[in-house]
Amino acid sequence: MAGTTPQQTDVDGLDGLDGGVGLTALLVAAARAIETHRHDSLAQDVYAEHFVRAAPASADWPVRIEQVPDGDDNPLWGRFARYFGLRTRVLDDFLLRSVGTNVRQVVLLGAGLDTRAFRLDLPSDLVVYEIDRAGVLAFKQRVLTDLSAAPKVKRVAVPVDLRADWVTALTTAGFDPDVPSVWLAEGLLFYLPSGAETYLIDTVDRLTTGDSALAFEAKLEKDLLAYRDSSIYTATREQIGIDLLDLFDRGPRPDSAGDLTAKGWSTSMHTPFDFSRRHGRGPLPEPNDALEGNRWVFAHKPRR
Repeated sequence: MAGTTPQQTDVDGLDGLDGGVGLTALLVAAARAIETHRHDSLAQDVYAEHFVRAAPASADWPVRIEQVPDGDDNPLWGRFARYFGLRTRVLDDFLLRSVGTNVRQVVLLGAGLDTRAFRLDLPSDLVVYEIDRAGVLAFKQRVLTDLSAAPKVKRVAVPVDLRADWVTALTTAGFDPDVPSVWLAEGLLFYLPSGAETYLIDTVDRLTTGDSALAFEAKLEKDLLAYRDSSIYTATREQIGIDLLDLFDRGPRPDSAGDLTAKGWSTSMHTPFDFSRRHGRGPLPEPNDALEGNRWVFAHKPRR
C-alpha cells in the first residue's frame, strides 16, 4: 500500500493464481460454481467454473457437489463451499440495496475473480472499479474474453497491488471521491497486517462522501491456531494444499467496525450463521468451528 502503509509483507507469494492468496481466489470460484449448480442455490455465477477449469492449479477441482464423493459431508466442498456461496449472496444483496439513486461507483478491493459487473442487474450508468494485481485481472479477462462475456455496466480494471499506490491508480482510472460509492472487501482484510487494515479503512473513509457504503469480512479469534485441526482448515490443507492459517495474518486485529463508527458511519456486525438461519440454508455452528470468529460488517456513511 501507498504512503504511510506499514509492514510491506508479501502476503500472496506469486503474482498469478498458482500459489499463496491468489490460489484462494480459485477456491472461492470453485465454491461459487458448486453453489450455482445446487438445486437450492443461493447465488448464480455461470463464469466461476470456467475460471476453475482454465487454471492449471485447479483444473481438476470439483465444480458440482455431485463430483465430490462424500458430497455435502465433505468439509471443504460441502460446508466451506456453502459458506462462500452464502457470502456471495449476502454481499450481492448488500450491493444491490446500496446502489440507490445517488451511488454510481462501486469499488471492489482485491477483486479477484469477482463477476458482479457481469451477473448482477445493476444500474446501467454504474461504474465498477476492480482493484487487484495485474496477473489476476489479466487471467480473468482472458477467460471472460474467451466466453465473449460482456459486462452489464461499465467495468474498469485497476491493475495495482493493494500494497502499492492504489489510491492514485483508482482516481487516475476515473473514480471521483465526491460521488457516493459502494465498496466491497470480500475475503481480504484478514490476510493483511493490522496496520495495513487500519490504513485501508482510513483511506476508504477519506475517499468517500455521504451516502456511501462499505462491506467487509473480519475475523475475531484471539488465537487462529486454536482452530488448526478444525475440519475446514484440515480438509483445505489436505485436499487442495492451501494452508489458510499460513496465509492469514496472526497478529492482533484492529476494531475496524468501531473505527468507522467513531468516524460517523453507521455499522452493523453479523455472524454468517445469522444469514444461514435467514435463508434456511448455509453453515451452522459446530464444535471446533473455524467459522466461529468470522464476522460480516456493513457500514453506511450518512449524508452530511
